[in-house]
Amino acid sequence: MPEQTRKILVTSALPYANGSIHLGHLLEHIQTDIWTRFQRMRGHTCYSVCADDAHGTPVMLKAQQLGITPEQMVAQTRDEHHQDLIDFGVNYDNYHVTHSDENKELCELVYNRLDDAGYISKRVISQLYDPEKEMFLPDRFVQGTCPKCDAQDQNGDSCDVCSATYDPTELKNPRSVVSGAEPVLRDSEHYFFDLPQFQDMLQDWLQSGAVQPEIANKLKEWFEEGMHQWDISRDAPYFGFEIPNAPGKFFYVWVDAPVGYMASFKNLCDRSDADFDEYWNKDSDAELYHFIGKDITYFHCLFWPAMLEGAGFRKPTAVNVHGFVTVNGAKMSKSKGTFIKGRTYLDHLNPEYLRYYFASKLSDAVSDIDLNFEDFAQKVNSDLVGKVVNIASRCASFITKRFDGKLSNNVLEPELVEEFHQAETSIAQAFEKRQYHKAIREIMALADKANQFIDTNAPWVTIKDDNKQQFTHDVCSLGINLFRILAVYLKPVVPALAAQSESFLNDELTWESSQTVLTGHPINKFKALMQRVDMDKVGAMIEDSKENLAAIDQQATQQETQPNQDSPLAKDPITDTISFEDFAKIDLRIARIVKADHVEKADKLLRLELDLGGETRQVFAGIKSAYNPEDLEGKLTVMVANLAPRKMRFGMSEGMVLAAGPGGDEIWLIEPHEGAQPGMKVK
Repeated sequence: MPEQTRKILVTSALPYANGSIHLGHLLEHIQTDIWTRFQRMRGHTCYSVCADDAHGTPVMLKAQQLGITPEQMVAQTRDEHHQDLIDFGVNYDNYHVTHSDENKELCELVYNRLDDAGYISKRVISQLYDPEKEMFLPDRFVQGTCPKCDAQDQNGDSCDVCSATYDPTELKNPRSVVSGAEPVLRDSEHYFFDLPQFQDMLQDWLQSGAVQPEIANKLKEWFEEGMHQWDISRDAPYFGFEIPNAPGKFFYVWVDAPVGYMASFKNLCDRSDADFDEYWNKDSDAELYHFIGKDITYFHCLFWPAMLEGAGFRKPTAVNVHGFVTVNGAKMSKSKGTFIKGRTYLDHLNPEYLRYYFASKLSDAVSDIDLNFEDFAQKVNSDLVGKVVNIASRCASFITKRFDGKLSNNVLEPELVEEFHQAETSIAQAFEKRQYHKAIREIMALADKANQFIDTNAPWVTIKDDNKQQFTHDVCSLGINLFRILAVYLKPVVPALAAQSESFLNDELTWESSQTVLTGHPINKFKALMQRVDMDKVGAMIEDSKENLAAIDQQATQQETQPNQDSPLAKDPITDTISFEDFAKIDLRIARIVKADHVEKADKLLRLELDLGGETRQVFAGIKSAYNPEDLEGKLTVMVANLAPRKMRFGMSEGMVLAAGPGGDEIWLIEPHEGAQPGMKVK
């Protein structure tokens, strides 16, 4: 146990209130919950809070579509999200919502302190305005014809066809996605947070160990390119909180979403003996941790710490960044049934399966986690059922049937018990550092040794020998005790299994329990603690996750030569025939992506540095919605090498990489098989 009790506050990124919890969200919440449970088991004071991110134009518009008020919608969604998390064993001390009195008060407090300190500026900007809906349009709510290549139905900031980026005001034939009306240009005053004033502080904080090294290195780009002020305001109509002394101006989510952590904790403090100032004051000696996905790194590691600093609050002790979830090696897909909602999973499978599988994969690195269902079933069945639970099931019946339900007073093989005891230090270190995969690996190595012990001594054989009854009692009792220690180590990961084990063992599993042995102790009749993963149920879950299942089935059985009307070929027909000579003019080459970077102020562009086997090219590609830069580095792809360079706002694009898909998150970069070398011609 720790010599000194730590004071810890844990927060997790807020789910947005216009959609359901899915497996990607759950990676974060499960990771957070495991770490929190571990700290509590170690005897520390550890609060964990979260909330629904409830404000913004999308919420307002969706509520209108549903015919209810935004307040009604966010209340319903908050309850849905919270229940999903509870059913996955995620135990927050408080799950709040950003549309709350506490959040409003704290937003105004933070803003007023920043304003008083000279960190807020105002200036007039021009935006597209929907005259029918009488609202300013965010970039994503404007579509039109690309000003560069004339492709139709492109978004307000970039083109999926030619990858050009532009201002929404540059669109040809613009239209509002909300009403279909032609937007007009209108000026309005916006409020900005002066982030550049905090550049030196942020550089020091990022190098202090507050973020993972790969995150700190990635964020260097922002300092090299120069910090910019952040727009923190939106114009009415908007669902949110009005800025003080600014009628018709609302806080953008940059403000009220992170304040949501503070507000949720404040709400908890008002209902308990927890002290808000003890955790949030500038001089706080408590520990504060954020768990977030890598898609919101910039915000949580630059903007948010700067706002806290400027408003006189403490900064996080650390921001723990994790990767995304892929399913069967690919991004989650609705058509394939692998965009899986938390509730759909719960309808078919034990939530502890997912908790364990994620834990077995999770490290302190910013790595994506692949949920491969075959591996998922094999690992859960082999580890939890075949190793851990199997220890208890192999020993328990002998204790209850032949030895009056009591464990032996003897401890057989104390050296084996000591090995299990000593493992506590390294397992605890792995949990503390969020290296869950290491903890799981060590726990399962111990489980292997426990099963070897039982196999060697074969109580099912010795029980038949009247002269070996005490030996059999000792063997089975030690087996139960070894299971008990493993259950302690696994309790943060699979709390429901641990609770069932406590009922069976007639004993509360604390972290200290890992260092003790039960002797002469009564246990209860063993009941199956966990069933094996049924692949039929996995298949049923995937089926239930599919959209337009009937159409998909119909397509699969169709024997017509004409493409289905919903197929990619039907939506984007093959163009006019060209000659072989025309095609021969295109020089396709294998290229290796040696570096990939975000392009500031471009929502869809990534800058790729391509190695052609001795020659390097810079290409801007509109694939940001589907790929993270760090995941692309080192990959092979195919590029048009003889395309005339294009001067873009962000630099010269010297070619084009090839990708397939309709756009958005459904873009797949063309990747050659291993063996192809940079510079090779594609023939």
